[in-house]
Amino acid sequence: MELRLAQIDDAEAIRVIYNNEVASGTATFDLTPRTLEQQRDWLTERSGAHIVLVAEVDGVIVGFGALSRYMQRPAYSTTVEDSIYVRPEDQGQGIGEAILARLIERASEHGFHTIIARIGSESEGSIALHRKAGFEDVGKEREIGRKFGRWLDVVIMQRFVLRQEN
Repeated sequence: MELRLAQIDDAEAIRVIYNNEVASGTATFDLTPRTLEQQRDWLTERSGAHIVLVAEVDGVIVGFGALSRYMQRPAYSTTVEDSIYVRPEDQGQGIGEAILARLIERASEHGFHTIIARIGSESEGSIALHRKAGFEDVGKEREIGRKFGRWLDVVIMQRFVLRQEN
């Protein structure tokens, strides 16, 4: 498996993986599949310190992960939010773990202080993955999303990358 920075030509493969979760899962609260143009825009917005990585096996993108801006206000600029998606047929093979480890490394290299993970509470594998990588539960938002006719909770997890004194 190769982990590398995503390129604009990877947008379609990323879109297929993401839209599968839009249509059939609760890892994202999006209800409408992304178009190729929207996916390209999403990729373009993540450049510099905010990145997208892809995991490639035998020339096929099997997963991706991103470090995104956490909030728009300037005081949040040293915090990022991670997201990780792996094709269903490739889950459980350590791909998500490798992506998350590299995202943590990149967050450290770029000087971020902390990473937030906001995970749908039904995504038990993602919660376990983040715990294994040193994330701690810091809260839960109850019934804040509605998908497939039911209310959904979000688990909030956090991992410090760089600890600095005031």
